[in-house]
Amino acid sequence: MSDALTLHRPHLWTVVRIAAVVILGVALITLCAKIRVPSWPVPMTLHTLAVMTIAIAVGPRLAPATFLAYLAIGAAGLPVFSGTPERGIGLAYMVGPTGGYLLGYLAASWITGTLALGRGTLGRTAAMLAGLAVTYAVGLPWLGIYVPADNILPFGFTPFILGDLINIAMVALGALFIPSRLLGKIGR
Repeated sequence: MSDALTLHRPHLWTVVRIAAVVILGVALITLCAKIRVPSWPVPMTLHTLAVMTIAIAVGPRLAPATFLAYLAIGAAGLPVFSGTPERGIGLAYMVGPTGGYLLGYLAASWITGTLALGRGTLGRTAAMLAGLAVTYAVGLPWLGIYVPADNILPFGFTPFILGDLINIAMVALGALFIPSRLLGKIGR
């Protein structure tokens, strides 16, 4: 049989490494979701730090896969989201005020990982800012389902933007200590 027609089967070590990255990534996102500053209707967390760290570290394939795994675990009812189980669990939580931000982070994980791949500090920082913009672009209109229009920015943007920018600065600073050629390539 021709090599062109043969399906590529990954080596066991590759599968184990990818699974370990996803599991550790889900654990990091969960931990960062649980570290929060109480506010309503969307709690301030370190989600941005986790999502951007994973996107920069593992790139555009594994970052969204990791966040999808996190969402799947949460949808199944495990209390991985911020404010769970107190504010609900599973799909009920995911369609609440935070749902748009969760979807935004999923998109941001891919966008940030893609734009940051092979870039230096400024390029990675710009990629994270683009990912953050997407997170807000999805999260704020979703939040508008739950709060009056004049409260969307005061409840969903203003209290969080400074913290999110600080999280991005911390990720950018941390990435300085890892060679650019290694960032984003764990998933390859």
